[in-house]
Amino acid sequence: MNKRSLAKVSSAKAEGAAARGRSFQANIDRLEAGRKKQSKSNGAMQAGQRQYPSKFPAQHVKKLGLEAELKIQPMFEAPAYLGSEKLKDCAAIVTGGDSGIGRAVAVLYARRRRYCGGLSRRARGRGRDKRAVEAEGRRCITISGDVADPKFCDEAVKKAFKAFGKLNILVNNAAFQQHATFDDLTEEHFDRTIKTNLYGYFHMAKAAVPHLQPGSAIVMAGSVTGLLGNKDLIDYSMTKGGIHAFTRSLATHLVDRGIRVNAVALGPVWTPLNPADKPPEAVAKFDSEMPMKRAAQPEEIAPAFVFLAAPTCSSYITGEILPIIGGYTGG
Repeated sequence: MNKRSLAKVSSAKAEGAAARGRSFQANIDRLEAGRKKQSKSNGAMQAGQRQYPSKFPAQHVKKLGLEAELKIQPMFEAPAYLGSEKLKDCAAIVTGGDSGIGRAVAVLYARRRRYCGGLSRRARGRGRDKRAVEAEGRRCITISGDVADPKFCDEAVKKAFKAFGKLNILVNNAAFQQHATFDDLTEEHFDRTIKTNLYGYFHMAKAAVPHLQPGSAIVMAGSVTGLLGNKDLIDYSMTKGGIHAFTRSLATHLVDRGIRVNAVALGPVWTPLNPADKPPEAVAKFDSEMPMKRAAQPEEIAPAFVFLAAPTCSSYITGEILPIIGGYTGG
């Protein structure tokens, strides 16, 4: 076959390949057009034990943010979550335990037959979390104070240890968050975030570790902002990244003592923290841009804290950062 014939064959093959490509394209275009006509607007993903809200009222509350002031109450009861004896007769301290994720964790810990001590920065609202834990048949004490104060942390741990006679779990969860542009971020604001989110975790761990025996666990509340950053939460994101590093470093340090340390990197969760930070218009569309198109409820997050605390579930897990963020965009 001469060069001219070869060129004709090659040209025909190329046109054939292009024609097949156009055929595939036309078929996909037709199928997608048909689906668009038939489809309705996609709602939020619902894959849990019950329906969760995906729309929130345009509301802004004063810090520190009382749950009772929210027009839609966070869901923490987890009615379908059955108790067991995986945490039988253990004692836990949960910081920020008066509402939100902290209260949900305390309730599920109690359902797993664990005694709980809840730490809060305020006296108001503590009765609800105490009643919620005691409704599970477990004893609960509540202590009000500021985790940025090392003396308070030391005294709180001593009170909990005296009340329960032991300490098996520390959940570092209390946090401060307030959006600001980099230009508006003052040193005082920055200092408050650092003192609560980093110093607070350090002080509580420092006070608790001497009381923890082999088999005990520390679980930290991290954040997706510590993984991906956030242009409006520069200081908060920095502290959450620090918490992730603290988790891995402390886990390595405590391996020889048989104490596990892990973190949960949280995505958007409906708690008083967010309406106390965001303006009303932002709250109204709170994280609807996530792949699941809604924020999580506290009861959807709390089981991860149970998993990382229970030695029967996670005895070979330490130094890990578990992201629960409602999906990834895929780029």
